Amino acid sequence: DSTFEDRCDSYLTLAEYVQDFLNHLTEQPGCFETEIEQFAEILNGWVIADEALQELVELIYQQATSVPNFSYMGARLCNYLSHHLTISPQSGNFRQLLLQRCRTEYENRDEATKGDETTRKQFHAFVLFLAELYLNLEIKGTKGQVTRAEILQEGLRELLNALFSNPVDSNLICAVKLLKLTGSVLEDAWKEKGKNDMEEMIQRIENVVLDANCSRDVKHMLLKLVELRSSNWGRVHGTTPHAEATPENDPNYFMNEPTFYTSDGVPFTAADPDYQEKYQELLEREDLFPYYEENGADLSGPGEL
Repeated sequence: DSTFEDRCDSYLTLAEYVQDFLNHLTEQPGCFETEIEQFAEILNGWVIADEALQELVELIYQQATSVPNFSYMGARLCNYLSHHLTISPQSGNFRQLLLQRCRTEYENRDEATKGDETTRKQFHAFVLFLAELYLNLEIKGTKGQVTRAEILQEGLRELLNALFSNPVDSNLICAVKLLKLTGSVLEDAWKEKGKNDMEEMIQRIENVVLDANCSRDVKHMLLKLVELRSSNWGRVHGTTPHAEATPENDPNYFMNEPTFYTSDGVPFTAADPDYQEKYQELLEREDLFPYYEENGADLSGPGEL
């Protein structure tokens, strides 16, 4: 395909092209919508063998688990490619190979949570990437319905158990980040199955606060998480049993919403028209807890997000 060759003649290998695009996406995440279609089109002309698909999965996985702030964008990228890559070899399509790659790290969870600081940090990056995959990876059913990957739901529960089983500060901070990101969605999914898994998680947190030898500030984080969950993860209840609360039908809709701050120090709340965009920028920052060091060192702030 001469058109394909004209676009790619400056790249000698698939890895070189993919890595360049991933770095570009890391530096300019806003280009995702405008450039992802062409990226997938070029991949479909290049990824025609099992080995190339495996290489593609590994490149994206490494970027999502080693580059700060790329876990969310990496999960979006994985979702798009899972629906638009045409190659589907016997060894597994893109999504299947991605989940197999994640399983390798998942099965090492107990050892990783007990490892040294570097090992735990790498493991925590994987945990948060898996959380983003759970939120962003769409599975289309035979009848056209869209669901989340249930295997990831079960996996996140076991990852939380592993983190709480070795309650050092960095593991607990990772667990808090994971639950802040996915807690409401996980609890809804578990309740639909009639399970009380979130109650069990909250009980484990309360036990950690009482018994674990973690820092005072991390215990404060855990208590704030329990408080967040008791308020239904900050979600507003409907004004009637059959009507969901909205800014239009509930005058108190924004009353209990927290105030966040952009990287420039500008305050914003859910009432802000650009709330979703600004909040996503907040989530994509390297550290969701600016006053906490990943290794549990002394803190300089009041312990609030």
